[in-house]
Amino acid sequence: MPARKIGNLLAQSGQLRALSRQAQRLAELQQVLFEAVPPLLTSATRVKNYRAGTLFLLADNAAVAAKLRQLAPRLLVHVRKRETQVTGIQVEVQVAAHQTGLPKRSRKRELNVAAIDDFQALADVLHDAPLKRAVTRLVQRRKGKRDIGPD
Repeated sequence: MPARKIGNLLAQSGQLRALSRQAQRLAELQQVLFEAVPPLLTSATRVKNYRAGTLFLLADNAAVAAKLRQLAPRLLVHVRKRETQVTGIQVEVQVAAHQTGLPKRSRKRELNVAAIDDFQALADVLHDAPLKRAVTRLVQRRKGKRDIGPD
């Protein structure tokens, strides 16, 4: 079977042709939109659909959605300069797949010798037994790491 370009294959089928045109249209609208959206928001914003004059946008979180809603009048003016049939913008929140994973583990920072000594001095003057034990354990663990060396 001879190799064919995907564009040619999509153009041969009526349903695929319509789907291909819709995808191309959404990509064009996204490009027009991104010209007006602040750069920090572009990675958290996607064009979802265009239907009956309304451009539907997806935001990765509520904060981005709120900012897009705030900017919507300005964005609409910009989009209408190139796409006159767009008459409204609607923003929805949809958490991106890359954000649904487990939270990143925080790095443990090493305490310097002076900080460990300060904690030791604090433990020496504390009268509250549970707090004193906790600070003492912290000092012992940190001193043990200092003796072994950095991880």
